[in-house]
This record gives sequence, structure tokens and C-alpha cells, in this order.
Amino acid sequence: MNLLDVPFLIQSFIALCDGIPLTLQLTAISVTSGALLAMLLAGLRLSGNPVLDGLARGYIFVFRGTPLLVQLYLIYYGLSQFPELRKSFAWPFLREPYWCASLALCLNTAAYSAEIIRGGVISVPLGQIEAAKAYGMGGLTLLRRIIAPQALRLMLPGYSNELILVVKSTALASTITMMEVTGLAAKLISATYRPVEIFVCAGAIYLLLNFVITRLLRLLEYRLSHDRRPPQAASPTGEHA
Repeated sequence: MNLLDVPFLIQSFIALCDGIPLTLQLTAISVTSGALLAMLLAGLRLSGNPVLDGLARGYIFVFRGTPLLVQLYLIYYGLSQFPELRKSFAWPFLREPYWCASLALCLNTAAYSAEIIRGGVISVPLGQIEAAKAYGMGGLTLLRRIIAPQALRLMLPGYSNELILVVKSTALASTITMMEVTGLAAKLISATYRPVEIFVCAGAIYLLLNFVITRLLRLLEYRLSHDRRPPQAASPTGEHA
């Protein structure tokens, strides 16, 4: 084994890059659908209704308390055990590894994201909400102008971590024959018997993807936190530098 075999490392890195589009697709569809489900779950948790709150709590407890790999296997291998499901309209989707992986990632990230969203909402100062209500603001206007902007800023650091975890979790899709980055790595290892170099390249790809994502999220966080930026120093002419 020679980790300094630069031509092989470059060749392996290029070969594994073919899995990046699938990795990003799985990430995008699971994060988008998971965010919608998470907002629903967070709404149930904040509803004040014990039944709805209990349902959301149960969902979150199950999906946060069990491994994602187990959830993925139950969806991919377990759902096919129900004849009624195999006869339903959903079977053409649920028999495909792509949609099973997307569904498992969606359901899993929704459980974590729901608590992040709920934490952001309850962190908004109650005094601001009461003041807005005193001015006659309520409903969607209160949510859009007071709660949502501040909650988004507060939950963004936690949600950034969750997004990074989703990117890395897409590697589990390789266990159900998906040829994303890790799936291609396993295939390449079986052909070359050089796991260390190939996994180094795979790790580098995930590292680069998450680096780009964290930079974009940090830029978004900076734009949302304009009121917390230090004031710019004025130039001798009286203009801001």
C-alpha cells in the first residue's frame, strides 16, 4: 500500500466524483421534504394541544432514538412484506432504492429539525411578541415579521449541523445498492483492493461538500444578523469606510 501513489489517488477521486450528483440529490430532496415535515411537527409541539403534542413527541422520540440504518432497512426491506402496500399506488416508488433512501433521510432529519425549529421559536423574546400583539399584529403578520426572522437566525447554527449530518448520512444509501460516493467507493475497492486510498478520496469529497455548505450557511447567517454587526468606522470625510 502506498498512500503517495498520486496518480491512483487522482484517478480514484475523479471516479468517485461521479457519485456527487446523486449525493446532492438525496440531500436536497430529503432536506426539503424533511423541513416541511419538521415545520408541521414543530407546529404540533407548539400547538398547546396535548394530543397533537403527544403525537409529535412520539414521532420525534422514535426517529431520534433509533439508528438511521435500522430505519432505512425497515423501509427498504420491511415495507415489501405488506401485500396491501405492494398493490397500492405507492409501491412503484417504495420498491426503488432511491425513494426508500430519500424517505428514510426525510423522516429522520424531520425529527431532529422539528426540535431545532421549536427551539428557535420559543427563543424569540416573549416581550416582543406581546408588544406586536399590542400594536394589533397577529396571525401570519406576527409570524412573518416578528417570529420567523428571529427564529430563523437563532436556529440556523443548529440547522447547519443537521444539514451536514444529512450529507454524511447519504453514505448509508450505499447499503441498499445506491451508487453515490460511498457506493462507488465500495465498488472501486472490490476491483482494486485498495480501501485506504479510496476511502481517503471519499472522505475528501464529503469534506469539500460540507465545506461549501458551511460557507454558504455562514454567509446566510451573516446576512440575517445585520443588526448584530459592529458599526463601520467613519472615514475622515464623514463617510463610512
